[in-house]
Amino acid sequence: MPVNRAKLLSAAKNAAKNSYSPYSGIKVGAAVYAGGKIFSAANVENASYGLTACAERNAVASAVSSGNRKIEAVALFISGKHEPVPCGACLQVLQEFAKGDIPVISASGNGEIRISRLSSFLPKPFKIK
Repeated sequence: MPVNRAKLLSAAKNAAKNSYSPYSGIKVGAAVYAGGKIFSAANVENASYGLTACAERNAVASAVSSGNRKIEAVALFISGKHEPVPCGACLQVLQEFAKGDIPVISASGNGEIRISRLSSFLPKPFKIK
């Protein structure tokens, strides 16, 4: 079944409501589509910034933990006027589990919605194989 992009983005927006972001104030939600299901998550910050868990990686971890290792699409929502772009670490994790050059649906609090491909953000991912 093909992914419903509006539903995926809605799941990301809803996940952002659960963000724990007392340090940056930036609420982020992500949703991935894998195995016919949507897995969503929020960012979880930590006083030790390096321990912060991004929404995208949390959503991928949820999918993988449920036995779904082929991500077909990802949606990202960032509160406020921040540009909705995944960080490099999240892009690498998405690449690890992406089923090809997946769509990245991103939106910000100002209503901007963008649809791109994973390769447009990470044209040369790190690979060991």
